[in-house]
Amino acid sequence: MDIAKRDTNNPILRPQSLKPCIEGMEIACLLNPGVFRYKGKIWLLIRVAERPIQKNGLISFPIYNEAGKIVVFNFEKDDPQLDTSDPRVIGYNGKNYLTTLSYLRLVCSDDGANFYEDKNYPPIFGKGELETFGIEDCRIAKMNDGYFLTFTEVSPVAVGVGMMQTTDWMTFIHHGMIFPPHNKDCALFEEKVNGRYYAFHRPSSPLLGGNYIWLAESLDRIHWGNHKCIATTRAGKFDSVRLGAGASPIKTEKGWLEIYHGATEEHRYCLGALLLDLNDPSKVLARSEVPIMEPIADYEQTGFFGNVVFTNGHLVEGDIIKMYYGASDEVICRAELSITEILSSLN
Repeated sequence: MDIAKRDTNNPILRPQSLKPCIEGMEIACLLNPGVFRYKGKIWLLIRVAERPIQKNGLISFPIYNEAGKIVVFNFEKDDPQLDTSDPRVIGYNGKNYLTTLSYLRLVCSDDGANFYEDKNYPPIFGKGELETFGIEDCRIAKMNDGYFLTFTEVSPVAVGVGMMQTTDWMTFIHHGMIFPPHNKDCALFEEKVNGRYYAFHRPSSPLLGGNYIWLAESLDRIHWGNHKCIATTRAGKFDSVRLGAGASPIKTEKGWLEIYHGATEEHRYCLGALLLDLNDPSKVLARSEVPIMEPIADYEQTGFFGNVVFTNGHLVEGDIIKMYYGASDEVICRAELSITEILSSLN
């Protein structure tokens, strides 16, 4: 049951819509933007994935070295130790590398449809040893004291959740890794509940448990505790192998509404919804039995990594969720959903 109303101009942004920021690179993908309003405009904080321009017979990919400089690794395509079965990851001699290097890039719009860059707001690159493979999939929470950015930090040793805050999008306070490995898909609630901050996150366990949505509490947004698992995978459904939170939850009369992504063993990503108690967000009141959005459009089925719809950013205007999402891990699209219709679909 797909209830999303897609923009007829989708995709609204493609890799060729922007110029590479890293010398000698090309943009392979635009992915999963955070969304916010600022200075009367709508802004997207896009995950941009760049890679070296590929040469015949070689596989090339970039990483940050210990000095914080970008270096390029090159391997012969016919090297028997090379595993290129996943376009996102390269395996070589027992180690894994990403095929692209991701950073965050700001674009703005006066109408929410046509986006452009403002040179006053530079890209945000990874820093330090925990971000040597880049930073990914930023969620943005607007609070009384500014904007809080939660994103995935990727390095050879781990995948964890980093956080920054800003008031002007030019200067940032870095808080380091707030959820340790292996963790991602962190979305903050934009207001306190009973005097505490709340956040979704997704710790992962390859041996016991799985890729589930968890909830945590905090007094300062840096130190988190009282972790509770609130949603697990479900065999035979659209979220049978993994699931993770999208953007900050939406406060409704019936509860906190969270749009999340779920994936199957075939790596087909759809969107569903959770409804949580307003006073105790660890209580799940209802959950999608079927997706509210599926990869059914051509641009969602074919791309860098096909059969994917993935969101971590939206704006709310009355009953309408104006959602910006990544399709096929390559292009940026937008769609609208009705809160009333989503709530009516839940069990």
